[in-house]
Amino acid sequence: MELALPDSDGPHPMELYDSAAALVPMGAWSCDLASERLTWTNGVFDIFGLAANQPLCRRDTVEFYDEQSRSLLERKRKQAIETRSGFTLDARIIRPNGAKRWIRITAATRGSNGRAETLFGMKQDVTEDRARWDALRAQAECDPLTGVANRVRFQRFLDGCDEEATSGRVGALALFDVDDFKRLNDSRGHAAGDACLIALGERLRRAFPQAQLVSRIGGDEFAVLLPSTRSRAETELAVESLMASLLRPVRWQGDLLSLNVSVGLAFRADTDEFDAQQLYVAADEALYNAKATGTTTLARARRIGGKIGVAAG
Repeated sequence: MELALPDSDGPHPMELYDSAAALVPMGAWSCDLASERLTWTNGVFDIFGLAANQPLCRRDTVEFYDEQSRSLLERKRKQAIETRSGFTLDARIIRPNGAKRWIRITAATRGSNGRAETLFGMKQDVTEDRARWDALRAQAECDPLTGVANRVRFQRFLDGCDEEATSGRVGALALFDVDDFKRLNDSRGHAAGDACLIALGERLRRAFPQAQLVSRIGGDEFAVLLPSTRSRAETELAVESLMASLLRPVRWQGDLLSLNVSVGLAFRADTDEFDAQQLYVAADEALYNAKATGTTTLARARRIGGKIGVAAG
């Protein structure tokens, strides 16, 4: 097989690369690990919204990444250096003008004597691709009846595939279950039951605007991932105080339908390791105990081990 070599009168390979890179928002980069000195091609400067060939300081450039992406980048970078391997990462950056972009980083290491000396690779702007993917995923993970997330989306959290939900931002899980839902469907019809589910989904979304996730995970069961910004006592009080608005009768065909709900609330364990499955089991057990008390008008919040069972009706 013959290899075609560049014509001596043709463009230099780097010129050819720069010309091709102009067609796609991407560029090459490298970092000398001893000095942390960065080298970027023009394409990377363009991605970050910076003037080409201006002095680079890694300490300053990592500040362009949002908090979550920066943390993930540093973790993957450290592992690649220690193992002399590579990584791929989609990260969000914020340009100096405030514009937010998604970039895909591919990295590899080069070194000698069993030690990494240089980290290098490519960076590509994937903002539009990410937007299309997020739109398709949101459609696939949306419950068509209530408009909140569906079980598939919640399962990603349980499986540990949701970086945002498992990065320390989740402080508690609340499970909401409609009481006597089958009896409602049998006596008033499925349309009436659907009306109650739609109302509850909308009320949960409005009641917990800071939630990491509001999801319908079963026929009449909803899950809400609450942030870790509040203490346990504040979170419990917030759930209790919102019950009255959640339990308002639902208007349907000129009638008022009673909405009775039981709640199970479990808090994230005070450990470095986060176990989504364990949190779900705890909340589900709390919900079982809440339903066992019968339907009352939020008689009390009862502590069960490390979990909270709230009986409401």
